[in-house]
Amino acid sequence: MYSAMKHSTTLLGDIPVDNWIDRHAPAATRPYLRLMRLDRPIGTWLLLLPGWWSIAMAADRWPDLRLFVLFGIGAVVMRGAGCTFNDIVDRDFDAMVARTAARPIPSGAVSLRQAVAFLGLLLLIGLGILSMLNGPARVMGAASLLLVVTYPFMKRITYWPQAWLGLTFNWGALLGWTAVTGGLAAAPAVLYIAGLFWTLGYDTIYAHQDKEDDALIGVKSTALRLGAATPAWLVFFYALAMVLIAGAGWFAGLRWPFYLLLLPAALQMVWQVRTIDIDNSPDCLDKFKSNRVFGWLVLAAIVAGKLH
Repeated sequence: MYSAMKHSTTLLGDIPVDNWIDRHAPAATRPYLRLMRLDRPIGTWLLLLPGWWSIAMAADRWPDLRLFVLFGIGAVVMRGAGCTFNDIVDRDFDAMVARTAARPIPSGAVSLRQAVAFLGLLLLIGLGILSMLNGPARVMGAASLLLVVTYPFMKRITYWPQAWLGLTFNWGALLGWTAVTGGLAAAPAVLYIAGLFWTLGYDTIYAHQDKEDDALIGVKSTALRLGAATPAWLVFFYALAMVLIAGAGWFAGLRWPFYLLLLPAALQMVWQVRTIDIDNSPDCLDKFKSNRVFGWLVLAAIVAGKLH
């Protein structure tokens, strides 16, 4: 399914063309919508789902739908802000890589000054959403900016920038619980670490798309560090993520349906590892995108474990 979707899409570098942005958005807004990656929502889902997991875990029974909506809007806005900031920092690198050279900043569709102004607008919107949460959650959300700001520089100094991305993208596991309860506990802490290892897996897969270009321009990644041993490391990352997700459920007092419904999620990870071709960029992208399915399966397991 994912392969068929991927290959039916026309790409300019890594940018889908002739999609809803080209057909329906005003021409002046298109570069900014692409800067936010609104034509590629997978990153928004991967940022959002740990927050939804945590909100569901902290709930008495059904998750708080108001928080689900706020976190959904926040994920769109803050993922857009993160992508904009990342593209500002990486504009020179992106211009040297065939897959990213057509992005709005290196292509000249958005100037550096315009990108900075747009980033400021997105951050203001994000601040407005954060103000709708309780006091401890506001502090927790603001603290995540330290990770967001430093992430783009990690690939210059370490072969493990994917670990820093894991710390950043899974912050919602801490924020969601705090937004519901006003504090932290063992369950969200364990869930946060689980998300870190999940991200190490899926973003290492993603990084294999760029390993040749990264090696040429001096950018580091786990794809370069692990190389041909990547499938074995994926087993380690994903197995640890599953054990820790189960542990978070135990700390949260989830009932037996949670553990039963984790089995399809585990099988989804097994499918990724058994079928991945790390030298095939389209396949790497397909496997990376499939983690949205994994995230939804975990969410379904958590809700079932609460409702039983």
